[in-house]
Amino acid sequence: MTTFQSTQAIRQLEKRKGGYYYIKIDASTVDRFSRKRATRLICEIDDKVSYRCGLNHFGDGNFFLIIATKHLKTLQKELGDEISFTISEDPNPLGVDVPEVLEALLAQDEDAKHIYDSLTDGKKRGLIHTINRIKNIDKQVDAALRFLEEEQLKKEEKERKKRR
Repeated sequence: MTTFQSTQAIRQLEKRKGGYYYIKIDASTVDRFSRKRATRLICEIDDKVSYRCGLNHFGDGNFFLIIATKHLKTLQKELGDEISFTISEDPNPLGVDVPEVLEALLAQDEDAKHIYDSLTDGKKRGLIHTINRIKNIDKQVDAALRFLEEEQLKKEEKERKKRR
């Protein structure tokens, strides 16, 4: 598994670009990972904070990883402070755990499984985050089915437009 270690100062994007705190990752570093820019990562900072994340593109070929404010508070760090970090490939290409309710649904419903398998990793993560925000299991199932149905309709509409 590819890993990368470095030390750098905490930076911040301009407010009009989100104002996120971040660390910069050069394109040459990203190219070492098996899935390049699509790689999901685990970032560990100062041996105190570890979190799953994805690469964000600067637009100049280089990338950055967002550092949540809550992590800065845990680290007792702020803009400009030096941090040591390690990034490594997340063994889970989705970068999130699939909820049990979704696993059960996909095991029981072939159509839902087929649609889910055709989704991009980003859409799968979106579905998982949607489900995780809901506490009631029945509502989780309803939300998952609704999401998958909407994605299938979008796919069918796209295919119809191609045929025209």
